[in-house]
Amino acid sequence: MLEVKNLHVTVEGKAILKGLDLTVNAGEVHAIMGPNGAGKSTLSAVIAGKDGYEVTQGSILFEGRDVLEMEIEERARAGLLLGFQYPIEIPGVKNIYLLKAALNAARAARGEGEIPAPEFMKLVREKSAEMKMDPSFLQRAVNEGFSGGEKKRNEILQMLVLQPKLAMLDEIDSGLDIDAMKVVAQGVNSLRNADRAILLVTHYQRLLNHIEPDRVHVLVDGRIAKSGDKSLALELESRGYDWVVEESAA
Repeated sequence: MLEVKNLHVTVEGKAILKGLDLTVNAGEVHAIMGPNGAGKSTLSAVIAGKDGYEVTQGSILFEGRDVLEMEIEERARAGLLLGFQYPIEIPGVKNIYLLKAALNAARAARGEGEIPAPEFMKLVREKSAEMKMDPSFLQRAVNEGFSGGEKKRNEILQMLVLQPKLAMLDEIDSGLDIDAMKVVAQGVNSLRNADRAILLVTHYQRLLNHIEPDRVHVLVDGRIAKSGDKSLALELESRGYDWVVEESAA
C-alpha cells in the first residue's frame, strides 16, 4: 500500500530525513518510534503533503501512485488521512459541517453521490458514541474550546467517519489520560481490517499496549535504524533509545 524509498527531506535547509525506506502493506499497523528530532513527525507530514518540507531525493508510492506528484486534496481523496499531534481550532465551522463536507468529498472521489442526511446523522451519532463524545460537540466549532483529550477524540471521530485507506496518527497519545487513551485506542482498533493500513507515530510503548502493532520501527537521525515486532517496543521501554543509537553509529 505504501512504499517509501530513499527519502531525503529538508526543513528550512536542514536535513531531517536522510535516506528512509519503509514498506507498509494493507492490513498492517506500523509504529514509528525514536528519540526527539529523529524525523518521526516529518515522515507522516511529508506523506500527507504538509507545507514547509522539501523532498530532495527519493520516492513515495501509495497504491502505486506517486504521492509527491499529488496535491494535498488529491491525497486526502485517495484515502490518506493525517491525525494531528496538535489539532487546530477552526472558529466558525461546526464539527458536523466539516465531517459532512469531508465525507461527501471522499464519496465524490469514489464516484458516489452525497450521503443522505438521515444516514449521515445516524453515522455521526454512532461514531460519536463510540468515542464517548457528547452529541453537543457536533454543533460546536471544530476543536474550539476543546480540551487536549477532546481534540484527540475528535481526530479519531473524523477517521471513523471518513474510513481512510491509510491513517497516519502523529503522537495521538500525547496529552491523554489513561481513560481517554483507551477510548482513542478502541476507535483506532475498530478500523483495523485487511484493506486498511495504520501508521502510528509515538514516543511511548504504553499506547502499544492498547493498539498492538505488526511492526515497530526506530528512527535515528533520519533513517530507520531498527525494526521488529511488538517486543521491540517493550525493549525500548526498558532500555531507552541509546543502545539503538550506538548500534546505528557503529
